[in-house]
Amino acid sequence: MQRLKINPRNDYVKRLEAQGLSFHSWDDYWKEDVCYQFSLKQIEEIEAATQELHAMYLNAMKFAIEGKRLGKLGIPAQFWKGIEASMERDDFSLYGRFDLAYDGKSPPKLLEYNADTPTSLLESAVCQWYWMEDVYPQYDQFNSLHERLVARWKQLPVKGLVHLALIDGNEEDWVCATYLMDTLVQAGRATKHIYIGDVGWDSAAKCFVDLDDQPIETLFKLYPWEWLMREEFGIHLLEGTTRFIEPLWKSVLSCKGLLSILWELYPGHPNLLPAYFDQRSLVSYARKPLYSREGANVELVDNGRIIAQAVGSYGDEGFIYQALHTLPKFDDRYPVIGAWVVNGAAAGMCIREDVSPITTNMSNFVPHFFIE
Repeated sequence: MQRLKINPRNDYVKRLEAQGLSFHSWDDYWKEDVCYQFSLKQIEEIEAATQELHAMYLNAMKFAIEGKRLGKLGIPAQFWKGIEASMERDDFSLYGRFDLAYDGKSPPKLLEYNADTPTSLLESAVCQWYWMEDVYPQYDQFNSLHERLVARWKQLPVKGLVHLALIDGNEEDWVCATYLMDTLVQAGRATKHIYIGDVGWDSAAKCFVDLDDQPIETLFKLYPWEWLMREEFGIHLLEGTTRFIEPLWKSVLSCKGLLSILWELYPGHPNLLPAYFDQRSLVSYARKPLYSREGANVELVDNGRIIAQAVGSYGDEGFIYQALHTLPKFDDRYPVIGAWVVNGAAAGMCIREDVSPITTNMSNFVPHFFIE
């Protein structure tokens, strides 16, 4: 694993904007004056770890549900039976993304799993792929994300319209949703955009509807379950016939508290870090909210001294304490591996890096390739 300094393409701005990445210049979000090089063996190690971690997460979810541990994960009690039923039905799931610390030498270490609302899809599936074809066409990239997304949409067990909902005014989410609409179209599915604030409830028909009063049969949402559960209309989530993607069982996987349950089930696993619901004897740790986004409210403590922290508005549900494992440093940057999963299978990766060991929403996106 190497961080290489290279020359950007002369027309990369034009190319990125043609591909739909409208926010590429925000705080130099997209960087292609550097890239990361991997060996095939390293890619295979990341792929195998991703596959195994997803299977372990499913086991940990089942353990938490059967052991009546959902309250410890900050999930309201009225949703526990619905989550169990969603798991037993194996409700349709599309994708997720693990965050891994990896230096190319030691086993990848799990930092967390965004199983509910991961973004960075367009730049991972499309933009970095075309970058590689332009810059390193003789090599390869760990990236089957686009093909797997299209294939997974084809397996959706209903044939009607798929609504995609997001927060109004969030350009990153808009780009991600627009790309997903394209994958739906390529899968032969009809799709419609809607803002989450425009989703209504028809009490007579007992279903969610859009602004045209059209019943929403399937709703892909870039809006986390822990927020939906606490909305005024949240109780209707258990009443209606709308199919949600991601499904209700993903609310368990997206909770960082599951890191503690994973360590309880798989102590000493090479891809895990010790994690607990309290500090215990840890003197060096990452304190993370059970639910948060893009590094918000994460605090890194080394031998009792805070070495990094990120502001935010999360933490009401509680925190998790994970043994400190600082990201590796290449030049003056800390990269994190985003390992994608589609339908339970490893589907590729992306890299975000920052001058801080805490990855945030505007940490730089850096493309990669590997040599066989």
